[in-house]
Amino acid sequence: MKPVRIGLIGVGTVGASTALVLKNNALEIGRRAGRSIEVIHASRRTISQGMPAGTEAIPLTADPFEIVNNPDVDIVVELIGGTGIAKDLVKQALLNGKHVVTANKALIALHGKELFAAAE
Repeated sequence: MKPVRIGLIGVGTVGASTALVLKNNALEIGRRAGRSIEVIHASRRTISQGMPAGTEAIPLTADPFEIVNNPDVDIVVELIGGTGIAKDLVKQALLNGKHVVTANKALIALHGKELFAAAE
């Protein structure tokens, strides 16, 4: 079975930790999920900071729209917060038929109705 391919938007404290947890626990996560889960593309505003140690092989871009428009990404994980560009990114990902994971409460509170409609 093909792996679930993750696109990670935001590689700050939470995003870097997410990439590391997914990499370091890949075997157990794959066992529990029934198929492997791989981060295949990531974006961060300051690309010169790179990816955390152990995840340097993940391609990195400064343009988060490359993630949501990447046909190889199955799930977009939004970890930048806010309601500006985060809304545009999540909406575009949904319109592209991707699943989205976010803990962005402000985004859901202010734009949830519109985003849920796009997800339909």
